[in-house]
Amino acid sequence: MPPAAATCVLALDQGTTSSRAILFDAAGLPVGVAQQEFPQHARQVTGPDGEDLGIVEHDPEDIWRTQLECARNVLASTGTAPEAVAAIGIANQRETTILWDKATGQPVAPAVVWQSRVSTPICRRLEAAGIGPEVNRRTGLVLDPYFSATKIVHLLETIPGLRGRCERGEVLFGTVDTFLMWRLTGGRVHATDVTNASRTLLFDIRDFAWSDELCRMFGVPMAILPEVRTSSGDFGTAHADLLGAAIPITGCAGDQEAAAFGQGVEAPGDAKTTYGTGAFLVFATGDKVVSSTSGLLATPVCSVAPAGHPAPKRYCLEGSVFVAGALVGWLRDGLGLIENASDIESLARSVESSGGVTIVPALTGLGTPHWDPSARGLVIGLSRATQRAHLARAALEAIALSVADVVSCMQADAGLPLRRLRVDGGATGNDLLMQIQADLLGIPVERPTVRETTALGAALLAGLATGFYADTAAVDSARRVERTFEPGHDRQACDRLVANWKVAVERCKHWAVAR
Repeated sequence: MPPAAATCVLALDQGTTSSRAILFDAAGLPVGVAQQEFPQHARQVTGPDGEDLGIVEHDPEDIWRTQLECARNVLASTGTAPEAVAAIGIANQRETTILWDKATGQPVAPAVVWQSRVSTPICRRLEAAGIGPEVNRRTGLVLDPYFSATKIVHLLETIPGLRGRCERGEVLFGTVDTFLMWRLTGGRVHATDVTNASRTLLFDIRDFAWSDELCRMFGVPMAILPEVRTSSGDFGTAHADLLGAAIPITGCAGDQEAAAFGQGVEAPGDAKTTYGTGAFLVFATGDKVVSSTSGLLATPVCSVAPAGHPAPKRYCLEGSVFVAGALVGWLRDGLGLIENASDIESLARSVESSGGVTIVPALTGLGTPHWDPSARGLVIGLSRATQRAHLARAALEAIALSVADVVSCMQADAGLPLRRLRVDGGATGNDLLMQIQADLLGIPVERPTVRETTALGAALLAGLATGFYADTAAVDSARRVERTFEPGHDRQACDRLVANWKVAVERCKHWAVAR
């Protein structure tokens, strides 16, 4: 039961480019938010086969510092006493890999971010060794630099003496959630939840356990792995010196599964898309692990145990578009096309079409359904008549077309129709993008009242575990729709966009390879 004085739940939403903390009340509405960006460290390195490897890293201390400051700031700015916080829920950028010294808590290397392609040569080596099918069967994933295991292998192979220290239990591994828990609890808890564990390539999604065989295949010492727990439950207690009171940590999920929980994506055929740095789709498949024929991933959804019962195993298909909101950021920072990200909608609305321009945002390779780390971004269809506005509109179309590709694959693999798409994330504030998405899919697109459903999902998981949200009915009432975008009727225009898109995607593949 929550403390009698509890009035809110604190969600820590640790993302790729910023850390945030949001307080949610008993109705599931945000009552305060604090956010800080932190530095991104990206560079190009030539791999052993001459390919360009896009390396992306974070300083784990930046992650910790900004997340802790955000938590403190949101309490201070809202005048909330720490004792009024019923629980803490954590949602995090997934796959990002951190190794730290067990005795000191200090990172032994920069965090290798999910976007990083540094382990591309390792993936190719392991694929050539023939382990790909078995990895896919056990994990529901594919051999790609996106996931944690090959990032761990990269660190083991490039840092002298690290493997021995890991085998002796002197160094620990965690995704960002695990690192934050370790720091919050003063090193007392080394744990993760099933959604984060399932994104490492080391977790058997049918057994719901770390796999000895997978660890052997990758050469990853099991001693470094955290304990796996349900997404709504006990993850220890934040040290009172950090936030002013000892607050239980009772919710944890990878950002996309947290968003799906916040959106109520539970019944087979429910689906959502989160538009952030990338675009991530989750399509519920119930108790079935669906084997995809089109490059989709099978992943557990948030694990919640009914009172007195073990948590049921529930799954989804997931598709990952590596670049979505990051494309708008590139137009702003890389090209100077716009001054602020929010400017893109008005600029794109100033023209009726993209004027034949197609953009493929493969800035860090292609994710679902292509899984080509050597693909690179492409702009095609330029003419003397092309203006800034055409590029802006083509960028929004590119995001929506990427998502439409994945939705098509999901429906085919699951054998279930999609009747509506629930959406969340910062880019959903762009009405034009949402309308383009509805037009391309030919189904309604629902935007929630609380658009930051990643944080909401973490809060609901935490509050459910402590009784702050009494039951599933209380959780359901926190999920509200603000606006529905109905599809338009110009099917021919949409079909032309899709046809041009398919041709452009094929032309951008296999670009960053040695020639």
